[in-house]
This record gives sequence, structure tokens and C-alpha cells, in this order.
Amino acid sequence: MKDKLVQLEQKIEGELKFNNLYRAMYATDASVYRKLPLGVAFPKTVNDIKLLIQFARENKTSLIPRTAGTSLAGQCVGEGLVVDVSRHFTKIVSVDKVKKQVTVQPGVIRDELNEYLKPFGLFFGPNTSTSNRCMIGGMVGNNSSGTTSIQYGVTRDKIVSMKTILSDASEVEFKELDRTEFEKKLQLTTFEGKIYQKIHNELSNVENQNRIEKEFPKPSIHRRNTGYAVDELLWSNIYNKRDRNINFCDLLSGSEGTLAFTTEITLQLDELPPSQAVMVASHYKTIDDCLNDVENTMKHNLYTCEMMDKVILDCTKNNTTQAKNRFFIEGDPAAILMLEIKADTIELAKEKAKELIKDLENIGLSYANPILVGNEIKQALELRKAGLGLLGNMVGDRKAVACIEDTAVALPDLANFIAEFTLLMDKYKQQAVYYAHAGAGEIHLRPILNLKNKYDVGLFRQITTDVAHLTKKYQGSFSGEHGDGIVRAEFLPIMIGKENYELCRRIKYLFDPEEIFNPNKIVDAPKMDESLRYEIDRKEPEIDTLMDFSDSEGYLRLAEKCNGSGDCRKGVSAGGAMCPSYRATKDEKDVTRSRANTLREFLTNPRNANRFDSKEIKESLDLCLSCKACASECPSNVDIAVLKSEFLYQYQKQNGFSLRSKLFAYNTKMNKLASKMPAISNFVFSNSLTSGLLKSMNGVAQERSLPLVSKSSLSSLEKRKQKIDKVIKEVYLFVDEFTNYLDAQIAFDTYDLLTALNYKVLFVSHEESGRTFISKGFLDQAKEVADKNITVFKDKITNETPLVGIEPSAILTFRDEYKRLVDDKEAAIRIANNTFLIEEFLAKEIAEENIDQDQFTEESKTLKIHNHCHQKALSNQKVTFDLLNLPMNYKPTIIASGCCGMAGSFGYEKEHYEVSMKVGEQTLFPSVRKANKDTIIVANGTSCRHQIKDGTQRVALHPVSVLLQALKA
Repeated sequence: MKDKLVQLEQKIEGELKFNNLYRAMYATDASVYRKLPLGVAFPKTVNDIKLLIQFARENKTSLIPRTAGTSLAGQCVGEGLVVDVSRHFTKIVSVDKVKKQVTVQPGVIRDELNEYLKPFGLFFGPNTSTSNRCMIGGMVGNNSSGTTSIQYGVTRDKIVSMKTILSDASEVEFKELDRTEFEKKLQLTTFEGKIYQKIHNELSNVENQNRIEKEFPKPSIHRRNTGYAVDELLWSNIYNKRDRNINFCDLLSGSEGTLAFTTEITLQLDELPPSQAVMVASHYKTIDDCLNDVENTMKHNLYTCEMMDKVILDCTKNNTTQAKNRFFIEGDPAAILMLEIKADTIELAKEKAKELIKDLENIGLSYANPILVGNEIKQALELRKAGLGLLGNMVGDRKAVACIEDTAVALPDLANFIAEFTLLMDKYKQQAVYYAHAGAGEIHLRPILNLKNKYDVGLFRQITTDVAHLTKKYQGSFSGEHGDGIVRAEFLPIMIGKENYELCRRIKYLFDPEEIFNPNKIVDAPKMDESLRYEIDRKEPEIDTLMDFSDSEGYLRLAEKCNGSGDCRKGVSAGGAMCPSYRATKDEKDVTRSRANTLREFLTNPRNANRFDSKEIKESLDLCLSCKACASECPSNVDIAVLKSEFLYQYQKQNGFSLRSKLFAYNTKMNKLASKMPAISNFVFSNSLTSGLLKSMNGVAQERSLPLVSKSSLSSLEKRKQKIDKVIKEVYLFVDEFTNYLDAQIAFDTYDLLTALNYKVLFVSHEESGRTFISKGFLDQAKEVADKNITVFKDKITNETPLVGIEPSAILTFRDEYKRLVDDKEAAIRIANNTFLIEEFLAKEIAEENIDQDQFTEESKTLKIHNHCHQKALSNQKVTFDLLNLPMNYKPTIIASGCCGMAGSFGYEKEHYEVSMKVGEQTLFPSVRKANKDTIIVANGTSCRHQIKDGTQRVALHPVSVLLQALKA
């Protein structure tokens, strides 16, 4: 087969990957399943897809279509070729303003489409929790709906036409047909004609019609993805059920890519919703009270009616990003309904909200009904959207498992259905997780199970079976919006009856007689408790590490916290920093999810005696910039940066440490030597001939400028005497290795600013931070440095005498990696709790009114701020803004940039230079270039300032230097 794959690779214009790394990366999606594919294809053209179909037919294999790979039911895993259209099929083809329609390729991201449509006053309504990375093709595949479906319907409702390639490689466009057009289709002698004829024969049969109407989910449930949507075809004027034209796109939507391969989709759009919104967040003491209020609230023309329960809310407490979005939570609710009202004016929206609250209070089931407006609504919705990923943040092997999370029932049945469901969960001693789209009658119900354990895998089947029967009792949909897939397809005969199931089978094999397209995802499904990610009752691999990963119950379990939800695939326009390398390459290999999957795969199924001796893991982690965005932006907090440090340490112990890695790791010693002769050193570093030789010898990109050294600042600072009339507070200043040897003036500026503001600066002889050792995997050295620093500071750092640092990547090691490295963890935690970035410390002092505006100039200045990634992940950007907003007429703005792209040594390394600059070009460089020459560019990271200089030729200042200049004389 390998030879045939090589031949196929030469034929297609796109790419084909069939090495162990790519097969492992694409073996999972966001479900609990794992199937190792034959390979992964990235088609570039329609002809490529035809060649793939031909290959599949000739070699008796299959094609598994995939966009963002966020499927929860196992739709995107299979043993054939995964066909990833997210790389090349990404064009918005055309917009018809008159018809309010847009034509797109399947790899267009939902949120990016709506951003594009905004100037036209139009948008695509269906909205999933993954909207900043999910793609239209995937939304069509499982008929996505999301929070907006109560107003705008589901994806199926919006499809005008679809261009497809059928299993015989013919190109066919499916679209709405009136009676005359339909009759013409029935006369065709092509494969397309055969499809129309056979399905028409099936649906013309009165017995089939009666069975469909009797057994399929109630028509009032608009979230229905149970089997193929033959009920939708039946409800047309062809069969006199409804007065509307027939459209086979209704059948293809929700078919999970099992009938045809879609290449282009035309969507019906809506006008943008009213511009003003108010959200009422109704709090409930019990789940029953919450659900019994839903039908009543839906009388108020809501745009959102979402529910979160206590389990979800408790998960958000420990998530760095989501904790700040909990501001509206009152007390400890069992559940919250998020009820959004929209109107053309904020006054009208508030008036409608008051009517809703009055109604809620009259019924009396809720105990609090806070009103949210503006950005508060966005924060609340972000909290809800993070829910699925947050559930993956449970420590250990027990997780909230997606199996029965997609049930939808008619709204009048909701409370009774949940009451019976709760009794079922009690029977299994389960604390269920209640989360989702209450206004649409759909609740994502998740049992908490350990699918590595045979007993819990048994529960997995038993619970799913029982809930299937319960859903059938209420004539509900077992697959509301996430699709049947592997997890639910087995239960289709129960859900729609055996005769209707056989009808679905006939439709599948009519379209796809040779099972080329994503087989076994709707009909002829495998058992739902087979092909799981983890081998059942297998002894957990023992993986010894230098760093302490006990907070995740081990190194491997930290990687396993990734549930595949794909938050790391969001684009630049979605904000945040995760994941910079993926944003530059658009390669799944370079995304946080795939790195976690690769670690899990090759540590669990090692090729070598040393589990860490894996070239696949090394390749997967190669472009990780260790920005730590995943530590906070990933809902499961999968910190790939710390996993990479440990991997590099273990891998290099086996395979040796390269000279270049040693030079970067021991960079502080090099700079210390250079700083003894700064003039000579800087000549060597800046002269084109000598610097070029140095770069060539050490694998540094020729395009890079080398940083110049300063005279050591710490020794000079220690000799200086402070004159302060009244000391407000004493602080220990940590002068890190980067500031000390490369940016000494910033250390002097920090000292002078603190002194002028009446803070006594204390010094103690300490080690470097160890950042270079950590980033290059020299963990023995990093541990030695960390232990010494903890010993130095443990009896000195308290709430009254905090430790303050200048360089984020250095000082924040005390808050982050030191707790994993050192022996004296109690002291490390105590110091961490009293360690601050200089901006954090000063912002806190401003808040406590120890520093005020009168101490600073009234001169006007405009500032643009770029903050270090580690600050974004482990602290917050607001402190820098607050600091620079203190002078009366200073106008700071934070550049909405992710990682700058330098990331310590990463941007210097010649093989990483191109990616480094691509990252910088995403947002940072263009924003800096657009700034007026009088605008002050501010960056608190050494690497960031250097990257800005190399990428834009602008000099960026540290916030401390800016504030010092703003002091009144």
C-alpha cells in the first residue's frame, strides 16, 4: 500500500502524508474514539478529490472528510484516508447581496465568514460553541445549530445548494427543485438520476411515509440529526405534506459526509440582528426549577436561552481565562439560564428585559436575575462556550463523557424528560453534567466516567442504551446537533424503527455502493464501546520525570487532558495568542491539540525502550514557541510549554545536547563574559563580517541582529544609596539575567522609579532565573538555579516585602516552573504568592492609592502596548494598561497581538526564522508600522522589543522607562 500512496502523492496537486506522526495526529477528533488512518490528504483542487475517490475505489478503502476535527461523536476517525479540506478549500467564492446568499468552500471558518459579511449587513445564523474555528463544511456535515437556533434555525434551514462529487466521481449540484424541475431529474439516465428515482420510489410508498411520520423525532424538534433526514424530504409539495419545494441538500445536511463529498455550499443569510442586547442571567437553586422556567421564558422572543449547571460553573473557578468571566455569579447556583433579548435601542432592550424579569419573579422559581449589557454579555457567553473544554480539565482519568449529550425533546417535554433522566443517573450513581441549549429543548447531558476502566466502559454502554430508550419514549432526537457518529449510530434501529433504519441503509448504499464515503458513521456502525482512545484496564505507563506533574497526576495525564475541542485552531481574528505556530503554518502538526495527541500516542505506544526517545514527538514540538498561551487559553489548561521542557530534557539525555542548545542555555554566562568588555563585544556582535561568522557557526539566522550587551547593572545598583523621606513599602528587586546583561538601563529606570515613588529597594545576591535552561530542556541546571533562588528568598519574601521583577519570562518562573522544579515546594508556593511583575506591583499600589496622578506629567502622549506572552498567560495585560493610563493625558491602547514570534532563542534559530517573522506579521508588525512616529511603542519583554526592532525598525520601551520619563521633576 505504501507504494500506491507514493504514486497517489505524485498525482495530486495537494499534499499526502502517511508517516507515523500524521497518522497518529489524525487518529482522534474531539470524541472518545481512536482509529489509525491510512494517511491524511490535503486536496488542493476538485480534481484531487476525484483522484482520491478513484484511489479509494481501486484499493477498497474509504475517505473520511474533515475540517476542524471538533466532532464529538467520532465522525472524523476512520481507517481509510482522512481528507482534510481545512488547508486549501477555504475560499469565499461570491456574495449575492440581492438574494442575501453567499457561496463558500467547506473550509471557511464560521466566524471569519460572518466578519466578511458584516459590511453587507448580513450574517450566517447557526452558531456553535466552536464558531471561531469550526468550518462550514463540518457544520453542514452534522447540521450544526448552536445558541442562535431558537431565532435563526439550524444549518439545514440555510442551505440553498451544494456542489458535490458523488462516489462515481461525477460532479453534481443539489438545490431546490419545483415539481417540473424534479420531474426532469427523474428522467436522467445518469447516476444522479438514479439517486432521484430510487429515493422518489421510497418516499412515494405510503407505508414508508406513515412509518417515517410515526417513528422519526417530533417535527417540532428543530434539532434533529437522527439518521438521514428523509422526513425533511417527505415534507415537500412533491408528497403533498407541505407547500415547499424539495431540496436534496436537506438529506445531505447532517449526513456526516457519508453520501457525497461537498466542494461548494451556497447559504441563505439573514440580516444582522438588532444591535442592542441585554442578557438576564437567571439563577436557580435546583435543576428542576431551572428547567420548569424554560417554556415560560421562551415566550419573550429570546435570542439566546442557554443553561449552565454547577459542575460547569465550578470548573470555571480554576481556569485563568474564565475566572474573570464569573463576575455575574451570585451565590452558588445549581443552574443558570442565560436569556438574551435584542432590540434596536438599548432602552427598548432594557424595557423588554424588565418585562422578562417581572414574569420570572411572578413565577418565583429563580432567586436572582442580574442584568448584563455590552461586553458583559460577551464574557458570559465566553464562559458558556468554554464549557465543553473545561469539562476536560478534570484531574485524573474520570471525565465528562460525550455519549448522551445530544438529546433533544419538544419543549413541553423537557422538564419531565430531565426528571426521568435524573432518576436514571441516580440509578447509576452518576452526577450528570447539565449544559446547553435549553430554549431548543436540548441539554448536553454527560456522565462522568473513566473509559480506561472496564466497569465504567460497561456503564458507558448501559447508560447510553437506557437514555436511547428514554429519548424514544418522548419521540425525541438522540442526535440533536452533534450527529450520530460512532457513539450513537448503533442505536438508530431503536430511535427510528427497524424499517426506517433499513431505509437509511438503502439510501447510503444508493449514494455510495462501495462504501467510499465515511463508512459506518450512520448505518452499519461498529459497537459504541469499541475503538476507544485508551486500551481498557491496561496498566498505566510509569513515566518518571524531573519536574513535578502531580497536579495532573503525572506527565501523561496532563497531555491526556486535551479532549480535542480544537480551541487552539482559532485564527488571528479570534484574538488571544494560541497557537502562534499553527496560525503561521496552518498545519495540524503545529497546533496544541496535535502536540498533546502525539505525546499521548507515542508515550502510550512507544517505539523505543525510552518512551521519550521519539522523533515524532520531537517533530511535533519543534515549532512550539513555549508562549504558554495554551496554559490559560486552552479550556483544559494543557501547558505544552512545560511538557516540551520535560520532553527536551528526557530526549537530550538519550540523544545528547547540541552545541547550539548549550550556547543558548548557557547564554547568561556568555553575556556575563561579554559584558566585561562591552565595547569589543558589541563591535563583534554588530559588525557584519564577525556577526555573520558567529551566526553561521551557531545556526543563527543571518537576517537576525544580535543583541548588544550592557555593563552589568546589579553590582552598580547595589552600591547606590536611596534617599527616601517616608518609605511606603520595601521590595526586593529581582534583576534578571536579560535585564542585567542586555538591558541594564531598564534596571536603573526601575530602581529610580521605585525610589522616586517612595519604595525602598532591597537587593540580595541571587542566581539567574533559569529561563534559558528551562526553555532548552537543561532541567538539572534549571533545578539547581531554582533551588538556590528559593533558598535565598524563602526567609525574605512576604506580603510586606514582596519580590518584584522586570522581565516577565524570568520573574514568572517563580510563579510557574519553580513549583515543579524545587525541593522546598512549600517555600516556593509562599514566594510565588508574593512575587510580582513590576507592572503588577505598581498597579496594585495605584489601586491602594499609594501612587497618584499628581506625581506625573500632564503632557499628552499616545502609546501602543505589546505585552509578553507569559504575562498574558500567567498574569494579565490590564496592569500594564492601568500603569500607563495613570498620567492624566497619556492615551495607551493594547495592541490585540498574540505572540511576537521571537520567543527567546526560537526566533534566532535559522530554521525557525521564517515562522518567527510570520507570527510577528500576523498583528504586531502591521500595528506598529501603522503607528504615528510620535506614538510610543511599549513592550515589557526583551525578546519582544528585539523582534519589534528587527521586524519594524521601531524602538520599543519598557513600561517602567516610559513611566519614569513621565514623572514630574
